[in-house]
Amino acid sequence: MDREKQAFITHICKELEDENIAIFAGAGMSAGTGFVNWSELLRPIADELGLDVDREHDLVALAQYHCNDNGNNRSQLNQRLIEEFSRDANETEVHRILSRLPIRTFWTTNYDKLIESSLIKAGKNPDVKHTKQQLAFTKPKRDSVVYKMHGDVDHPSDAVLTKDDYEKYHVKMEQFLSSLKGDLISKTFIFIGFSFTDPNLDYILSRVRIAYDGNQRRHYCFIRSVQKNDGESDADYEYRQRKQSLFIGDLNRFNIKTIIIDDFDEIETLLKLVEINHKKKSFFISGAAHDYGSWGETKSLSFVSSLSSKLIRKGWNVVSGFGLGIGSSVICGALEEIYVNQKRSIADQLLLRPFPQSASTQSLPTLWTMYREDMISHAGFTILVFGNKLNDGEVVLSNGMLEEYEISKKKNNIILPIGATGYMAKKIWEKEYQSLSSAENTDDNFLALFFELGDETKSPEQILTVIQNIIEYSIKKGELHG
Repeated sequence: MDREKQAFITHICKELEDENIAIFAGAGMSAGTGFVNWSELLRPIADELGLDVDREHDLVALAQYHCNDNGNNRSQLNQRLIEEFSRDANETEVHRILSRLPIRTFWTTNYDKLIESSLIKAGKNPDVKHTKQQLAFTKPKRDSVVYKMHGDVDHPSDAVLTKDDYEKYHVKMEQFLSSLKGDLISKTFIFIGFSFTDPNLDYILSRVRIAYDGNQRRHYCFIRSVQKNDGESDADYEYRQRKQSLFIGDLNRFNIKTIIIDDFDEIETLLKLVEINHKKKSFFISGAAHDYGSWGETKSLSFVSSLSSKLIRKGWNVVSGFGLGIGSSVICGALEEIYVNQKRSIADQLLLRPFPQSASTQSLPTLWTMYREDMISHAGFTILVFGNKLNDGEVVLSNGMLEEYEISKKKNNIILPIGATGYMAKKIWEKEYQSLSSAENTDDNFLALFFELGDETKSPEQILTVIQNIIEYSIKKGELHG
């Protein structure tokens, strides 16, 4: 990975922590779903006018020609929108990644509903704005705002399509432009699938640049490097390369940093790395204990409390399902560090999801599995301690911990079973250590630290040191890598 892409990931992860990221989605972001691009949308319109859409570069003007030719009647344009963008389509992985990240602001020129549907599927409550009147109202308990600059497929007659629409936009939709200007000043934007030919965005970027010349906020966009076409001459290919280079240089005027990609799949890869590195600061603590083994209850609970406290002290986040016998200690350790020492909001660093004990519409095990999936999706590390419960008067291994381990593996979390605590955590540690030992690409330093997690001769204090060392090593070694 080149230096610019590494810098992008590092910067975006930092801004995500402060919830300062905004997304600007263009038509290219929906291209992988099967929706048509502007050329295909207007192809029947062009045919009717006796024009070849493949030879036209100003498609907005083409839409205007159609209206002019039909006495300003745009019913056919509206019908094309409905036909092409009303059908069901699955979100891309890019949509899904963005919906999982703590991003509260989305801007788009697309008419489809992919952004809002992906947010809903991620368990979020989007507040969608496509008219200026909607700006005056706030949807209760919203998680993200989706600004649809050019309208929505369900309201085709209000969609921005023609040259006339664009010319009137700065008057009719002045409030939208003001909101966009405010976000461009205060947030870091990632432009995805956007060509920067939209005159409305150019209008705003120019004014932000003039007002904050030399002090503009850094933004990012993805641009695919020029590919040589079959049969294309070297001169034409070099010309297009030169033109792209000049375009990228022009974006620097607005402090928009270009990330050059060779293939559009790279966008997904980079965003996955952003998600992985963002989640590496969150730790899911899996554990249940009726019996505390050789350490005894007092030392064991002190160990769990200290573990939670140390994670918070390092600026990391703790996710807990309030496991039997250890949940209270996880919470106490975190709360003491947050309230007494750091004096921060509990919501910033501690996510608690006590397990429901009854279900009305589905079986409790099914509900618990969904609950575990949700909890673990917030973390990049899974720490497993103890793992036993009382069943018919007998202490048995925790099948819930085993399920949490399997979910964590599926989500590519870094697994840290504290084998020294015994029980299911020991069983999982043995399995993981054997797997790491036999793998060809295992890091020897990581393996040595991992081995210490299962050393039952170490004291709880020594195990805490080992956990901190392996976490810090994993973050440093895995930084910017999946």
